[in-house]
Amino acid sequence: MRRLHTQAASPAGTCVAKTRHMARALWSGSLSFGLVNIPIEIHTAVRDKGPRFRLLRKTDKSRIQFRRVAEEDGEVVEWADIVKGFEYAKGQYIVLTPEDFEKAAVKKDRVIDIQDFVLSEEIDDRFFEKPYYLLPGKGGAKAYALLREAIKKSGRLGIAKFVLRTKQRLAAIEAIGDALVLSTMRFRDELARLEEFEFPAAEEVRQRDLQLAQRLIEEFASDWDAEKYTDDYRQNIMRIVEAKRARMKPDLERPSDPQSAQVIDLMERLRKSLGTRRADTAKAAKAAKAKGPRKPARKTAARKTKRKAA
Repeated sequence: MRRLHTQAASPAGTCVAKTRHMARALWSGSLSFGLVNIPIEIHTAVRDKGPRFRLLRKTDKSRIQFRRVAEEDGEVVEWADIVKGFEYAKGQYIVLTPEDFEKAAVKKDRVIDIQDFVLSEEIDDRFFEKPYYLLPGKGGAKAYALLREAIKKSGRLGIAKFVLRTKQRLAAIEAIGDALVLSTMRFRDELARLEEFEFPAAEEVRQRDLQLAQRLIEEFASDWDAEKYTDDYRQNIMRIVEAKRARMKPDLERPSDPQSAQVIDLMERLRKSLGTRRADTAKAAKAAKAKGPRKPARKTAARKTKRKAA
């Protein structure tokens, strides 16, 4: 089952290439399929929102440093004196040089070579790792747009291989909005096979339990909206940080009621769960009403327009 993307297309007239100056490319080269080569750049599509913390000494808040120390004598080792070794037996190592890694890289050219175009629904989600944006390089905008639109029309993904930091990677290339998005993938032998684990058999499920569970799923059915799901823990941490700076008590999100991991009566739990979604919705609507009348619709619409533009 292929993961679903709901990212909207860029506003009319917006060109993907215009954002190239905003961040430095992680990789630059060309995208190749058949005899066509398109100059492209790879940019990260993921933002690390933090928060980041430093380790400090409790008494004076002095920062803690981590040093590379040799196990044999405890001495600090400089980067220039560090090599990479493969332990083939206990305490026995084969040292590899940068040249060795270059030789093993298979391809030394900076080319993302599309080998196949496959139906997206045929790829198991477990194969996908991290997404990146592909931006056209100098003179590549026209060919980039052509490939993007052709991929959209085909309903397929390009499967490619390329070398990133001396390591060969498998990747999927798909069209999302105005962008070509490259997602690094795992090779088949990197995935643990389902046969290695023991899962409950379908025969263990009673029909009436299944019907009740299906009713519960239907009650919670909704359209995917990425804005709906936020990192409450990160928001609470930042509220605590700001409250400590202002010497105030933090206003935190209330934790949900703890649920026992031990299932006493599955049917009873399912029955109790039915109707909770409607009750939560009604409770939220009642709380919103108690806060007073809404602001004029004109201002609300303006905020929505501004948020969409952002």
